[in-house]
Amino acid sequence: MNEAIPQLHTFDEPSLDAAFATLAEEVRTADTNDVEAFRLHWLGRKQGRLKLISEAWLKSAPPEAKKALGIRFNQLKQQIEAALETPTSTKAAAVQGIDITLPGSLRAPGIPHPLLKTMHEIVSVFHHLGYSTNLGPQVESDFYNFEALNFPENHPARDTQDTLVIANQHGRPSRDRLLMRTHTSPVQIRTMIAQAPPIRIVIPGKVHRNDAADATHSPIFHQIEGLCVDTNITFSDLKGTLDHAMKALFGSDVKTRFFPSFFPFTEPSADVQISCIFCGGKGCRKCKHSGWIELLGCGMVDPAVFAAVTAERRKLNPSDDTYNPEKITGFAFGMGVERIAMMLHGVSDIGHFYSGDMRFLEQFA
Repeated sequence: MNEAIPQLHTFDEPSLDAAFATLAEEVRTADTNDVEAFRLHWLGRKQGRLKLISEAWLKSAPPEAKKALGIRFNQLKQQIEAALETPTSTKAAAVQGIDITLPGSLRAPGIPHPLLKTMHEIVSVFHHLGYSTNLGPQVESDFYNFEALNFPENHPARDTQDTLVIANQHGRPSRDRLLMRTHTSPVQIRTMIAQAPPIRIVIPGKVHRNDAADATHSPIFHQIEGLCVDTNITFSDLKGTLDHAMKALFGSDVKTRFFPSFFPFTEPSADVQISCIFCGGKGCRKCKHSGWIELLGCGMVDPAVFAAVTAERRKLNPSDDTYNPEKITGFAFGMGVERIAMMLHGVSDIGHFYSGDMRFLEQFA
């Protein structure tokens, strides 16, 4: 049953504010657990309290006050409708806070993305061999990405068909033009310019190439490269290091073999294959029935790379001879994280790693 209609004798702003504040307090403190009863009490079409008060006040209000009354009635109606959406029991629960007698909600722990997990596993193998991790920028200059790494000016990799070049670089000297790094090798140059041997580093990170996306290629992917520079470093050291790393990643039964190859920044260069982890080297569809899977590239650091580093270091110290190839040698290697992750987890399409599909990612939890 509706309460008596409050009287409003004056219609100035302070009086209207006080009258509607009283009504708003009634709405705020009302019991809204019985939603239908609350709705009929305030918003009923014939005897709703809001309708009755509106009619009583508008009849006696002077014309200049009716606009202010209408605005305040609309605001009050919005408050009532909001109260209908939040029953008293819900509001009380919010005020009281957490009910410690209720069972807790189970939250599944987060996990590293499978690519990051694979990257950390590879890096960890080299950390145990005494390597440290170095990082560098993804936006690089042509000097660090190509020139210092002995890429000739007409090398196909420097063409925009292969490399993503930052816009508006034509006014810069060629060595200072910016691009998205195509490998993590620039960090090798940065490290040698800043640091004298011995150097033993691994360089994980994201790289970019102008590749069309398909089952095995992506314009964005991840690499891990390594660099070892010291006196008396030989190709045998390189073979022993990578053989140990492959056994640590894929199991002690895995064998490695090296084939001659070519990279501008290493000489001699080699491609590394491992015995197929799926068939044990017997031959299957995944290894094209050869028993071997090509996995990474490597080689001894080309003296031309040491020469480029020396030229930069001599800008600070004209007599610097730290990276004289007659005194020091080194090796470098690089591998794709996605390729190894696909092998370890049996993933057939590189796009799954970037799709954000929780059904795929939850398999690794």
